[in-house]
Amino acid sequence: MYEWHNHRTKEFELFSPQCFFTDDSVLTIALADSILTSTPYVDNLRRFYHLYPDRGYGGGFHQWARHPSAKPYNSWGNGAAMRISPIGFAYDDLPTVLEKAREATEITHNHPEGIKGGQAIAAAIFLARNGTSKAEIQRFIEDRFQYDFRRSIDDLRPTFRFDESSQGTVPPALLAFYESVDYEDAIRTAISLGGDSDTLACITGGVAQAFYGSVPEAIQQKVYAILDERLGDITRTFINRYVRELSPLSPRAGPAAPES
Repeated sequence: MYEWHNHRTKEFELFSPQCFFTDDSVLTIALADSILTSTPYVDNLRRFYHLYPDRGYGGGFHQWARHPSAKPYNSWGNGAAMRISPIGFAYDDLPTVLEKAREATEITHNHPEGIKGGQAIAAAIFLARNGTSKAEIQRFIEDRFQYDFRRSIDDLRPTFRFDESSQGTVPPALLAFYESVDYEDAIRTAISLGGDSDTLACITGGVAQAFYGSVPEAIQQKVYAILDERLGDITRTFINRYVRELSPLSPRAGPAAPES
């Protein structure tokens, strides 16, 4: 609801009657379903698009999903990074996560920047769910993908504008996670930037869920009430199979980020 009515503070109503699920949710859940059912992701992307054709997809994706050919369209947009989170949760070693992220991204976003964004978010989720500290995650992402995190959210917020590129979305979304204190704060921080709010929050939220261990129950209840039965059932099944929840009091122990 804040994508076209940006709210540049963290103080806002998180849910309202105007909330609805967007293309970010649809395509993320399509990938989760592909992992659960072994359905080729290219097929699921197109199927879920036709099931939910009015959810705010970009122009290039609209054309791709309706075209008889399934050839990628060299996109450098943020659409692959926004939908990639299931990869980071489902696979158990970093090389596999990076390869699966490439495969799921280059179906449409075969530009190097599109692939880079998808791999960076999948890697961050994998590292976060395995107990890696924020500082180590940031260092790995900087070294491996050359993203710049020198500016703070407060520095970015006054001049941040809508940016559909992967390179203009992934770093601030990760920065919102780095600066957060819990899951809800991560979402509020991402939305407070303005710009492409649903995509920023989607990217930030995937990493935050992996790092903090779960989505708060009150937020889960609101989300499941907004999703339809199909999308809700797939999400629950995927979480039950792949998402290991941590106790809020559990120490964050685990492997350090690998050398880049």
